[in-house]
Amino acid sequence: MRLCGENIRKLRRENDLTQEYMAYEMGISQKAYSDIENSKVKVNLDTLTKVSNILKVSPSDICSISHQCSIGTYKEKFDDLVDYLRSNGISIPDSLK
Repeated sequence: MRLCGENIRKLRRENDLTQEYMAYEMGISQKAYSDIENSKVKVNLDTLTKVSNILKVSPSDICSISHQCSIGTYKEKFDDLVDYLRSNGISIPDSLK
C-alpha cells in the first residue's frame, strides 16, 4: 500500500501541516508518523481513520481498494467489514456509517 503513504504526505502538504503536528494529533512520535508516510508500516483502519479525521477527508480519499473490486464485490466486502466490526464489538468510525 505504498500509495497510501504517498497520498497521506500529499494531503498533509496540501493542508500545510507538518509531520510533527500530525504525530502530535495522533499521539505518536514524529518517527512513527514518518514511517507511515514512507510506507514502512501498514496503514490499519485505526491509523487511516485518525489521519483522515485530521486531514478532514474520507478514508477512501487516502486509500482506495475500489480499483481491485467490481462495484458489487466492493459493496459485499464493505458489508462484510461492517458486520465483522459489529460482531467483534469494535466501534465503527462515523466515516464508515
